[in-house]
Amino acid sequence: MASSVDEDGREPAMESGESEEGIVVREVCANGVSIKTTEVEAKLDEGNIQEAESSLRDGLSLNSEEARALLGKLEYQRGNLEGALRVFDGIDLQAAIQRLQPCIAEKTPPKKGRSRSDSQPAVSQHAASLVLEAIYLKVKSLQKLGRVTEAADECTSVLDAIEKIFQQGIPDGQVDDRLQETVNQAVELLPELWKQAGCFQEAISAYRRALLNQWNLSNDSYARIQKGFAVFLLYSGVDAGPPSLAVQLEGSYVPKNNLEEAILLLMLLVKECFLGNTKWDPSVMEHLIFALSSCRQTSVLAKQFEEVMPGVYRRVDRWKYLALCYCAAGQNKVALNLLRKTLHKHEQPGDVAALLLAAKICSEDPYLAAEGVEYAQRAMNNCTGDEEHLKGVGLRMLGLCLGKQAKISSSDFERSRLQSEALKSLEAANGLERNNLDLMLELGVQYSEYRNLNAALQYAKKFIDETGGSVLKGWQLLALVLSAQKRFPEAEVVTDAAMDETTKWERGPLLRLKAKLKISQSLHMDAIETYRYLLALVQAQKKSFGPLRIVPQVEDDKLNEFEVWNGLANLYSSLSHWKDAEICLGKAKELKEFSPELLHTEGLMHQGCEKIQEALAAYINALLLEPTYVPCKVLIGAIWSKAGPDALPIARGLLSDALRLDPTNGKAWLYLGVIHRDEGRMADAVDCFQAAAMLEESDPVESFSSIL
Repeated sequence: MASSVDEDGREPAMESGESEEGIVVREVCANGVSIKTTEVEAKLDEGNIQEAESSLRDGLSLNSEEARALLGKLEYQRGNLEGALRVFDGIDLQAAIQRLQPCIAEKTPPKKGRSRSDSQPAVSQHAASLVLEAIYLKVKSLQKLGRVTEAADECTSVLDAIEKIFQQGIPDGQVDDRLQETVNQAVELLPELWKQAGCFQEAISAYRRALLNQWNLSNDSYARIQKGFAVFLLYSGVDAGPPSLAVQLEGSYVPKNNLEEAILLLMLLVKECFLGNTKWDPSVMEHLIFALSSCRQTSVLAKQFEEVMPGVYRRVDRWKYLALCYCAAGQNKVALNLLRKTLHKHEQPGDVAALLLAAKICSEDPYLAAEGVEYAQRAMNNCTGDEEHLKGVGLRMLGLCLGKQAKISSSDFERSRLQSEALKSLEAANGLERNNLDLMLELGVQYSEYRNLNAALQYAKKFIDETGGSVLKGWQLLALVLSAQKRFPEAEVVTDAAMDETTKWERGPLLRLKAKLKISQSLHMDAIETYRYLLALVQAQKKSFGPLRIVPQVEDDKLNEFEVWNGLANLYSSLSHWKDAEICLGKAKELKEFSPELLHTEGLMHQGCEKIQEALAAYINALLLEPTYVPCKVLIGAIWSKAGPDALPIARGLLSDALRLDPTNGKAWLYLGVIHRDEGRMADAVDCFQAAAMLEESDPVESFSSIL
């Protein structure tokens, strides 16, 4: 195969062909003259580099640097790396740069019908191309010989030389193709060399130099460098730090850490792919998925999937990816609608992963639980072959959905049946997945909600043992179970132990739990101090992470400043410290103006001040915001139960509805018992009072469901 020669015949090139005897003969061509390499190679084999150089210089009318460059290239192509290095070492790169720089600086844009004299800049470019290519081949030789640091230093000298020759940057479309190819290769190679040498800060500088300087790189080269740098930032474990101030433009966005810089690079790269400037690379999207998922910005990731051109992903796959993104972002309604499309009978109705995700989303909403049961059963029916191992997940989702469905059941018999089936499914799942810690925790919570506290306690202890106490939710469950058994001092010991095992920022839910344990023991001043400490922690956390987020995202700790102020308002209200309660309530309103929890607290304050009409109005407004908010239903029923015989049916209906939503609400059973007593149904009243007493004996300081 022959390499092409410039139309002026000025670029040295090598050609190969076959003689009549079938022997491969190589030739070197330059300035319209060609000579066979046989004689030159013979002199090289004898170690006569000077004579070989002289043959090329005289035979092809080349200067010393050009002849040496061509000679070194010949040795490199023959695989004689040590010999190539000896030849390349004789090239004076700095002298070549000084000679080539003024010629190329005078280069003017090419015009049609240029004269012969106008070809001098082209000659200079060819010379520059040959010399720089020689140094690049020297770099490759050093790399192959394992002398990586030397190779990186030589590669740096190539780029320094290019920057000296083209001080204003390489002009677009005015540079010889071979010279530009050498530039592309050197710019791409340098950061890789520094990484191989273990010099990671130098690699970062090389990446930024490649991306920020004007090298006139091809789109594909630029894309490869961007991808390489992003991958390095994500997985190397090396702190890159922000770019130097010299390259920061005023008002421009400056990444604060590796993750931000990697995301920026990947998003720019994906955009170039969308615009058709570079070919699509699936691995770029995979790295972006990892990066955005790591910082919980799955809503941003969803937008990236939405912008992908049609045909890149199958539409069903795109729907599933989007559903995962929106589910992680807490937008379950959007995610479920996408999954419904995926599972349509004309799409992929038997996709096990989609069915399980749909069941998981439905398991979080009692009113979708029946639909979730169907998805879970379909998933288990399709768990065959390679997906048989997912049967345990299907049983787990089925159990969770049945448990949620039981909460809105209209009859006690149906509720009891669903609860029994839920536990049976979860236990069956536990038999298939003995090491599933999430399942262990969910079983503990389910037993707690059904007031089987001994079983719940066993699962809580087992979860803590299996996790080594490193997971906060295990400690929370154990403390709540102990509080339901009225073992408050032990529950406090558990929360203190949990705080020793967790970081400062994770202690919020534990401090809230500790404050409620203090209240249950009538240690109100201690509870106030705990709330104050909790408030300071939440405010410090907000300042540390900043008040703004790019998109709303699910918070794992489920604790915010609003909850703290509202809890303090409740506490002061129970102590009849109305002024303090009003201040705390005002602070909570500043954070969330309309909230059923807030209106519930406001109603309690009015009721404590014997402003019954104002309290009733607050409770009703809370139900207008959230019709299923049980605490306000119970309190409205309690108020109506004291309004005379005509109001008793209304009160009974409200309390019955509250118990349908939350059968474990002891106050609702108590008030309903009072109504039955006043209406003369003593047997029903006794049953209600017994239920209220039993629930009060096993009532935790916080809802068990708050853990999940």
